[in-house]
Amino acid sequence: MHFSTLLNTGIAITLFSTSGRAGYVLQDDYFSGNFFDNFDFFDSPDPTHGFVEYQSQNDASSAGLISSSSNNAKMLVDSSNVTPDGRPSVRLTSKKSYSSGLVVLDVDHMPGGICGTWPAFWTVGPNWPLGGEIDIIEGVNEQTQNDMTLHTGPGCAVSNTGLFSGVLKTLTCDSSAGNNQGCQIADGNPGGYGAAFNAHGGGVYAMEWTPSAISVYFFPRASIPADALGASPNPSTWGTPVAQFSGGCDFASAFTDQQLVFDTTFCGDWAGSPDVWSSSSCSQQASSCTDFVANHPSAFQDAYWSINALKVYSTGGGGASEASSPSPTSAAVSTAAPASVSTSEPSPSSPSESGSSGSGVVPWVGPDGTVNWGEESTAAATPTPTPTGGSGWYNSPGGFAQWGGKKRDEEDVLTAELLKERAAKHLRIHKRHGSGRL
Repeated sequence: MHFSTLLNTGIAITLFSTSGRAGYVLQDDYFSGNFFDNFDFFDSPDPTHGFVEYQSQNDASSAGLISSSSNNAKMLVDSSNVTPDGRPSVRLTSKKSYSSGLVVLDVDHMPGGICGTWPAFWTVGPNWPLGGEIDIIEGVNEQTQNDMTLHTGPGCAVSNTGLFSGVLKTLTCDSSAGNNQGCQIADGNPGGYGAAFNAHGGGVYAMEWTPSAISVYFFPRASIPADALGASPNPSTWGTPVAQFSGGCDFASAFTDQQLVFDTTFCGDWAGSPDVWSSSSCSQQASSCTDFVANHPSAFQDAYWSINALKVYSTGGGGASEASSPSPTSAAVSTAAPASVSTSEPSPSSPSESGSSGSGVVPWVGPDGTVNWGEESTAAATPTPTPTGGSGWYNSPGGFAQWGGKKRDEEDVLTAELLKERAAKHLRIHKRHGSGRL
């Protein structure tokens, strides 16, 4: 699958098939009808512990947080009210998933560059992290440069041998390593994210996915290739990508059945991390991220997505399908300020509808502090001490991985049992929505 190219007046992202860079035909035009009918609205508590109240489609429409026409869709956040329980926002996940093809997204405005915000445009596969995650646009607070990150299951790493203009920050994509930072390349130039991006009318992002590499392109509004939004985009003529992930990874098997996701959350495990907040200029405006987000509604008037087009191309052999199961919804947890935090929640096992844990595969913490997956008997036999100086992963007395940290102003422990309960809830939501929907 390939992603690459922002459409006409915004950010474009393209998914390319594993068979090459030619012969693309239009498969899905997300503006052929109501843009929002192609997505499910996630309205449960944010698994990344964001200070946010995600809205259903009906509630978002009633509150004026979404609007669409034949050539534009907007996703806003509440910018009028003091919100002590979290700021209303939206999170969308495409009803279709893609295993190959080219996705083109045109965005002329993004929510980034504002204190307290954590926006992202990303893709995610089933059974996170085994299905993979591709973070195409992501950043926090007043960040000025885009971070592009991959999160995978075991056995995926990249090298610095690819041809790209960005800055390689981390090599290991495996979510169980390095506090789930993933493998990341940062754009070394301003203008691809946040205020500068918006000031110049957006641009084009393109992500190409082949068995040997995933490449991300960015073109400012004035430099979009002539064919980027045409009938047959050809990334081989676009020059050097900002990022190219290549090396020791089979990208065709590490990233499967990817669904497209837009979200704008606040604070949470990354933007709201005490270390991240205190080290930014945002801390001069409020002592904590949640305090700022709750009490400064006017600061978020520009925290919106404005999308002009979203198209998916294939090489003629298909590549899209209705999502057969709910995609994981996200839980980014780290013992330090991450280079990037995964926006997906692991699926510990196949949960029952009641959410009971039962026996089977569970997350557990090894002696080196990394989170692993294995049988409950193995987990129970591998004790690790509870962290004494701040947040961290550790094994509970029963052997399950637990996270000790802060959620807003209260102590929060994320247990394996809770993960299973959440997964079961998502399955119930999926069944209410019907086959093939999140």
